[in-house]
Amino acid sequence: MLRAEVKPALLRWARDRAGLPLEVLTGRFAKLPEWESGTAKPTLKQVEALARATLTPVGYFFLREPPVEKLPLPDFRTVGDQPPTRPSPNLLETVYMCQERQSWYREFAITAGVAPCAFVGSVTLHTNTVAVAEVMREKLGFDLAARSAYPTWTDALRDFIAQTEAAGVMVMCSGVVLNNNNRSLDPDEFRGFALSDPLAPLVFINGADTKAAQMFTLAHELAHLWIGQSGVSDATVRDLPSRETERWCNQVAAELLVPLAVLRAEHQKQAPRDIEIARLAKRFKVSSLVIIRRLRDAGFLSRPAFDEAFESEMRRLLAREKGSGGNFYLTQAARTSKRFTRALLASTLEGQTLFRDAMRMLGISKVETLHKLGQSLAS
Repeated sequence: MLRAEVKPALLRWARDRAGLPLEVLTGRFAKLPEWESGTAKPTLKQVEALARATLTPVGYFFLREPPVEKLPLPDFRTVGDQPPTRPSPNLLETVYMCQERQSWYREFAITAGVAPCAFVGSVTLHTNTVAVAEVMREKLGFDLAARSAYPTWTDALRDFIAQTEAAGVMVMCSGVVLNNNNRSLDPDEFRGFALSDPLAPLVFINGADTKAAQMFTLAHELAHLWIGQSGVSDATVRDLPSRETERWCNQVAAELLVPLAVLRAEHQKQAPRDIEIARLAKRFKVSSLVIIRRLRDAGFLSRPAFDEAFESEMRRLLAREKGSGGNFYLTQAARTSKRFTRALLASTLEGQTLFRDAMRMLGISKVETLHKLGQSLAS
């Protein structure tokens, strides 16, 4: 039987890249230890099967040495004070697909005469964060008066996304790679990223993260667009990032959601802490985690009290979020941005984009599904 000439280092690299321990894969590939030691060689079919199992392009196994894969945009994630050493296949494929979608939309926008978003790159890291947050609220229509009409902060989040898209930004929120529910995105690896472009600005939110975290991630990535800076982030409302860009974006995001001057004026110091957090969350229509962060920023919570309140509230929110399948077409539109999806479907049905290309960018395998998606967006 013909054996494939694959260097053992590439087999080990593929397994490490996928984050799969040797003992996990040996259940499917009994001779993997021998392949990795060089005492035996796999067949081509076995290499192809291993490529699928490790989410590795099969051609990589025939390189002379393992490739060095880097994110194709600035990486603002940190582990301690150091950047992560390697992005996962799931993160890489998500970024690549969003870049392809952005490239397609940029060409569409040029052809359709879509006006560029003047706010992209309109400020710098030296611009006052309070002033930037005020400009963002005005541009997006996400001010406190408008938020008062929402029943809950989750309703506010939904409209926050809609307002962002109305301003010209594609917002994609998904917890999986394309529509593959077997390939979940890890919030501990990244929470979102921004692809800055005046004609096709794009924000991706890791939908596997809590709903409470998603609101802050959207605000944080929008701050990236305002300074015209693409990048992958793992910053949370709890963090005080060491990197200047991430720290600035966190400050803008927090001020956008909860203006500190208003919080200080409305905070009732004598009220029980839990009751006051719930009241302020309802008042500002943001998650309780954002309120806890801002109470700390305002000096109303000590560090120990902040840590205790944050941990307690996080446990409560995680217990509540059980997640349901929901409507596929609504989920699909959220995963790929209504702005992007409507433009792509219109272009496809007009014959300007191939069905094959549209289905690949949407992660859809059937033409019938594509038509039903269009109907759901038109209703």
